[in-house]
Amino acid sequence: MAYLLILLVVIVLALMIYNVVIYKRVRNFDNINQKITGLNVLQDFMNTIGEYSSVEEKIEKINEIVVEKYDIKYSTIVMFDGAEYVIKASNVQEQHWEALRNLHNQDIFKDSIQTATPKYVTVNHEGERLPYQTMEFGRAKSAMFFPLYIDNIYIGYWIIESGEPHAFDKIDTTILEVVKENIISVYKTVSYQNTVENIARKDQFSELNSAEYIYGKGKKTIDKYDTSTVCMFKIINLEEINKKYSRETGNAIITEVSSYIRESISSEYVFVRYMGPKFAIVFSGIDLQSVAEFVQDLKNNIEDIEIEEIVSDNSSKNEETRYVGAKLNFVLTTYYKGTAIENVTKKLEEYLDHADKNESDINNI
Repeated sequence: MAYLLILLVVIVLALMIYNVVIYKRVRNFDNINQKITGLNVLQDFMNTIGEYSSVEEKIEKINEIVVEKYDIKYSTIVMFDGAEYVIKASNVQEQHWEALRNLHNQDIFKDSIQTATPKYVTVNHEGERLPYQTMEFGRAKSAMFFPLYIDNIYIGYWIIESGEPHAFDKIDTTILEVVKENIISVYKTVSYQNTVENIARKDQFSELNSAEYIYGKGKKTIDKYDTSTVCMFKIINLEEINKKYSRETGNAIITEVSSYIRESISSEYVFVRYMGPKFAIVFSGIDLQSVAEFVQDLKNNIEDIEIEEIVSDNSSKNEETRYVGAKLNFVLTTYYKGTAIENVTKKLEEYLDHADKNESDINNI
């Protein structure tokens, strides 16, 4: 009987050890799966930066990736824009946004912000609610709050929520920290783009957007297509017109050329005054050969236009009325979606700047 009892104890102990080993293996397997998911998320983040044009689209897509890959019920990214806290992305119903964008005022999260450490809050029973909830009981039962910093400067926070109590007890927080850092990196990248989008201005004489428009809002239109043709041209005799006739006459030439081209091209094409006598047109989704044929006709028609010299009030008018027209030099190249369009325009600009001052042609590079 004693031997049987000892045998049973040994079997029980063996089963207990076996269960512990299996449990550890399952945990390791879960951790490996989470790490693989983490790597996939990072790759998706990088793809998002290249595939989506506007800042808003990029941040919203990142939030969607986090929700999908980690099977998270709710995810919200809130940023401080210098004046107020703004929800940049959220899959929570809008009626709850006011509470979510004021979490920095909640005592429970203030230490988290001050120490730059995440905060985990949860309830133990169905009838309870999280401390920051003011008008809801059933939506979220647990949450993880991550303060966001760029170069030690607090910029906002990211909060994930679940409808289940203790939902994040076993989640690998190191992976979430990596995701958080990549949210910061993406936001840092797109914040530069946001600055560019907001500094685009209308030119007084051409009534065109400045060059920055191409890299911001214009790129949203351009990147609807896999390839486009970028065209840059220069009014090569603009400086001569300003000196020989008047600056007012030069401005009138700019207005005439811009107006003619704007009326001749589709609204899907992005047309800007690039700098001084240089202008850029992005023919969205059009191949280079088709653009070259169109531009040749455009050049011929514009150079046939002549305007009357504009004489300022404080200068004497010539006895004979003089007329002047524009001479243009064009250069074209192909832009591929996902590449740096600013490098493309820089290459075209360098070509025009180094071309012979009398060159008036259409060149493909």
